[in-house]
Amino acid sequence: MQKILLLAALLTSTTAIAQKSESPYQPKDLTAEMVFSKSIEGPAQGPDGILYLVNFERKGTIGQIDKQGTPSLFVNLPEGSTGNGIRFNRKGDMFIADYTGHNILTIQRGSKEVKVFAHEPKMNQPNDVAITSSGILFASDPNWKDNTGNLWRISPKGEVTLLEANMGTTNGVEVSPGNKYLYVNESIQRRIWRYNIDKQGNISNKTLFYTFDDFGMDGMRCDVKGNLYVTRHGKGTVVILSPKGELIREVTMKGKLPSNIAFGGKDGKTCYITLQDRGCVEVFRSEVAGREY
Repeated sequence: MQKILLLAALLTSTTAIAQKSESPYQPKDLTAEMVFSKSIEGPAQGPDGILYLVNFERKGTIGQIDKQGTPSLFVNLPEGSTGNGIRFNRKGDMFIADYTGHNILTIQRGSKEVKVFAHEPKMNQPNDVAITSSGILFASDPNWKDNTGNLWRISPKGEVTLLEANMGTTNGVEVSPGNKYLYVNESIQRRIWRYNIDKQGNISNKTLFYTFDDFGMDGMRCDVKGNLYVTRHGKGTVVILSPKGELIREVTMKGKLPSNIAFGGKDGKTCYITLQDRGCVEVFRSEVAGREY
């Protein structure tokens, strides 16, 4: 009888520990520090369940983290190219913002061949990208020296269109569920703008969605309910905003320089955050799955 009671106690304790480890909004390390360079960015989970990130060990690379949490090199980018944001289309093809080459690069699913999908010499430095369900890409394009930025659209055929020039320092960009809205933030000005999107990727009805009083912003992602997750670069937090622009929650990370965020895991509720000061990835569980799921 004592053995049965002891076993029951152990099972109860183990279950409690497991539940505690899965408590939402509790950050923990996925990788060791400085496995990636301090330019770590662009997390995105591929259709294979692997997490892809830019600048593994050094600039000009794309790294991967498998389902067991082991990081490794995926590909080297062409000479002169440096990746930033990463997104996947519904086919599983990867798109990378190449800020030094003024490109949007692509790697087809199942391949490691890096191709130029779109090139625009007028771009300052394509930074982050968002994608609609039909494959239309939006790219932020900051000019950090002048504290300005642009917003570009790239069609599924690679045609580049300037949507808006002379904004603030455009950085994080995201599409809402249902492809209804486009969110664009300006890091230095600490503003988030929201646009309506039509089926052709045209934007309209520009509205100031949210303003912060301090610290900058970087990458953003939406969950399936339309909540917007914003990395606060310098503050070391991820802020969750409702579709109405109300602050729901602020999650404090271990590092101070979160550069981007992505949803993944089997249920889409694991948030992967790249930390530039630590050169690593931290994770926390959300109560809601990401938009892609």
